[in-house]
Amino acid sequence: MKPTPSLILASASPRRRELLRAAGIRFRLIPSRAAESEPFPGEEPRRYALRAARDKGHEVSVRFPAAWVLSADTIVTFDGKILGKPSDRRQAFRMLSLLAGREHRVYTAVCLLRGDRSYRAEATGMTRVRFRPLSPEEIEGYLRTGESDDKAGAYAAQGAGASLIDRISGSFSNVVGLPMAGTIAMLRAAHLLDVDPDGPGWYRLSEHKD
Repeated sequence: MKPTPSLILASASPRRRELLRAAGIRFRLIPSRAAESEPFPGEEPRRYALRAARDKGHEVSVRFPAAWVLSADTIVTFDGKILGKPSDRRQAFRMLSLLAGREHRVYTAVCLLRGDRSYRAEATGMTRVRFRPLSPEEIEGYLRTGESDDKAGAYAAQGAGASLIDRISGSFSNVVGLPMAGTIAMLRAAHLLDVDPDGPGWYRLSEHKD
């Protein structure tokens, strides 16, 4: 039997983990140790997200040169400016107040690497999200859930943060942290996925030589 390739998810995000598992895709979880990067002066958000995703994947790939590595980075932008992860509740309150009743954009960049550097594919998803108007009391109430902590833009669309959203234009999974349509297309283009006719999920890793 031909060996099944090893796929590593280079992310500590439980949302990305859940999205891949929901599709039946098996992987090893090895979070990247790459330092959180800052955007260069004048760097376009899409390019910044791709650079950050690439850096995360590369850090893991040099440790596991025989594996395929999937990495991602999600950023939130408003009026062309990147909103990072809030450092405290006060900053989270300011971010949510800024987004209330307005539209912002969420970019998630995805990078697929071979550890031996023989293959690299990249893609970026973009979704427009509009929040409903929010009172200060509603924002304070949401902050008490703790969901804002360590989240780009200070909210989690898949949790209680769904109540903040008026409408979404584009991929919902992109907002959660991994554009699944594009990710599956990327894995299939690399001949890493087959449709699984018998298993509990939709897909399985292809049985082919690494």
